Amino acid sequence: MVALVSSRSMTLNRLFIQNLRNIEGVDITPSAQVNLIFGENGSGKTSLLEAVNLLALGRSFRSHKHKPLIRHSQDSFTVFGKVRADDASEVPIGINRNLEGEANFKANGVMVPSAADLAAYLPVQVINSETFLLLEGSPKVRRQFIDWLVFHVEHAFFPAWKAIQRCLKHRNSLLRHDRITPFELAPWDRELVQLTEQIHEFRQNSFHQFQELFDELCKEFIKLDGIKLSYYRGWDKDKNYDEVLAASLERDQRIGYTQYGSHRADLRITINGKDAAEILSRGQQKLLVCALKIAQGYVFTRITGRKSVYLVDDLPAELDERHRALLVKWLATMETQVFITGVERDVLLSSWLDKPEITPKLFHVEHGRVVEALY
Repeated sequence: MVALVSSRSMTLNRLFIQNLRNIEGVDITPSAQVNLIFGENGSGKTSLLEAVNLLALGRSFRSHKHKPLIRHSQDSFTVFGKVRADDASEVPIGINRNLEGEANFKANGVMVPSAADLAAYLPVQVINSETFLLLEGSPKVRRQFIDWLVFHVEHAFFPAWKAIQRCLKHRNSLLRHDRITPFELAPWDRELVQLTEQIHEFRQNSFHQFQELFDELCKEFIKLDGIKLSYYRGWDKDKNYDEVLAASLERDQRIGYTQYGSHRADLRITINGKDAAEILSRGQQKLLVCALKIAQGYVFTRITGRKSVYLVDDLPAELDERHRALLVKWLATMETQVFITGVERDVLLSSWLDKPEITPKLFHVEHGRVVEALY
C-alpha cells in the first residue's frame, strides 16, 4: 500500500452560496472528512460541488459560460468559504461573477488578480463523467491533468506558462504574414525556446514522481497487465527544440501556427502498446481514471505535505458496488476531505459503514435548498 508522508489538511470549513444556478442561498459547515450529498436529479446537488470548484479554481467543471451559472432573474452569483489548516487558522476566500462576466476574487480579506491565486488555497480534484475524457479526449485534457500537479508544486510554472501563451500568440501572428523572415522571428524564437525548455523540465520532474507512484498504486487499485504511462513533450525526444523550430519554419508559415512545442505535450496511456481507451471496457476505463486521480492526490501530498479536496459527482452512477468500495477505500486511506453526490442516501452511506473511524455528514438537497440530514 502506498504510504503517505506526514501532511497538513486543507479543508473547507464553511461554504456559502448565493444565486448559483437554482440555489438561492446556502450556508453549511462541511465535515473535514466525508460529506455525502443526496437528492433527486436536478435538485442542485452537483451545484454544491460546482460551488467548491468555483471557489478553488474560479471556474465551473460543467460549463465555460458564466451566464448559466447565475440564478434566473439575478445579476450575479457569490461563493464564499473558509479554508482551515491543521493549526486551526482559517483563510476566507470568495468569488463573485456578474452577467457581464466580470469576476472578483478575494482571499484573506484582499482582492486578488486572478483565479490562480485562489487555487493555491484550496487544491481540488474532480471525479465525474467528464473525467473519462482523460482517456478519450484531446491532448489538451491530459496536459491540464499534468499541469494541475506542476502548478501546485512548481511556483515558477504559472508565470512561465502565461509567458509562453503570449509568446506563441505573437509568433503565430507573425507566421501568418506573407514575407516574415527568420531574422524577424528570432527574438520570439529565443524566448519560446527558453520557456519551452523550462516548462518541459517542470512537467518531466512531476511526471517522473507521478509515474513511480501510479505504477505502485495500480498493482492494488486496478491490476491491469501491460499498462504504461509515457510523457510526450511536444516534439521529437532526440532533437533540441531550437533545431525543431528551424526545421519546421517553412511548414509553420504555410499552416500559420507553431506546430511543435510544450503546447503539444501529451500524456499517453497504453495497454501493451495500444491506446488504453480502445482496449479497456467502460468499467476498466473508469477505474483507471480514478487511479490517475488518486495517484495525483498522493503525489501532491508527498511533494507538498498538503492534501487536496476530492469532489466525486454521482458516484453510484459511475461505478458499480465493488468498484465504489475500492475507490472509497482509497479516499479513506488518504484522510482527505471528500464531497460525494448521489441520488439515494443509503447507497451513498453503504460504502462507509465499515469504517467506524469516519462519520460522514449527510446533506439533503431539494429544489436548490440544502439541509443537514440525520442518519
